[in-house]
Amino acid sequence: MHIATNKAIDVISKEFHISRDAVLDEGIRYFLEKKLREIKTEIFRITGKYKISSVKEFDELYRKGLVEEKDSWEDFQRLDHLEFKKDEIEKLLQGLR
Repeated sequence: MHIATNKAIDVISKEFHISRDAVLDEGIRYFLEKKLREIKTEIFRITGKYKISSVKEFDELYRKGLVEEKDSWEDFQRLDHLEFKKDEIEKLLQGLR
């Protein structure tokens, strides 16, 4: 860990009378929650664009021929990846509680 980071953790720990582990736990939780919000925002943008709620519904649009792959494949792949990342972050957050 960077020296400045260690010092900041020590100062926060002393100032707020909490353990170093608690400082790190809170920092990790904040970071993951922030990333989760960013991912959910991007998911909302893509699902709103196609008026769907999941990658599974996106796949249905392809099967029904309601959307062209050449125009939307990048969004499909991005949504699939974002949903995976969202699930992974939610699992990590559950483990922190």
